[in-house]
Amino acid sequence: MLRSTFVRSLVTALGAAILVSCADSGLIGPADPSDGLSGTQGGVVVNPGSSTPTELQALWWNDDLTAPVTVSKTIGTAGGTIAIPETGLTVSFPAGAVQSPLAITITADTRYVAYKMEPSGTRFLKDVTATQLLNATQLSGAALKGQVYSAYIADDSLSLSGKVPVLEIEPSTTTLSAGSQLPQTQVWTIRHFSRYMLASN
Repeated sequence: MLRSTFVRSLVTALGAAILVSCADSGLIGPADPSDGLSGTQGGVVVNPGSSTPTELQALWWNDDLTAPVTVSKTIGTAGGTIAIPETGLTVSFPAGAVQSPLAITITADTRYVAYKMEPSGTRFLKDVTATQLLNATQLSGAALKGQVYSAYIADDSLSLSGKVPVLEIEPSTTTLSAGSQLPQTQVWTIRHFSRYMLASN
């Protein structure tokens, strides 16, 4: 019990120190554990052991897409990138992320800043990095008022309207502009493919 309390205190202190450091450099890192999201922000299940999932509000595009945008590309063992210019998403695969060439398909949601990434269930040998430009989202042109989360959703058919139950919060960073401190990009780590959204609480 004492050891568990000590470990939680140590993790909280380290997380706060990292958050302060990132904020000073124009970056906002993972959420503080005291904000109501239990578990760490390291791509692990939130609210472990609870039957009530964490609920977040999906961010939305400033202008809805007229139709779902889908891109496909085969990524080999040397790595590579796949991008959706219409939404400002780039996903980068380091060398060795896959053990053999893999056909990747990513589909953007028409209303929300969310993506279905396939083949669903694929696990990568090395961390994959997703970068989302925020200039076409509701965060554009205004100072950041709260934490931005990169969230994993297990159910591909789940509606993103209202509060959405999420299973995992991925390690992520929000980059702010140097002069105005406006949000510019959200960068997060992907270890497996499924459905992801950017969100707030």
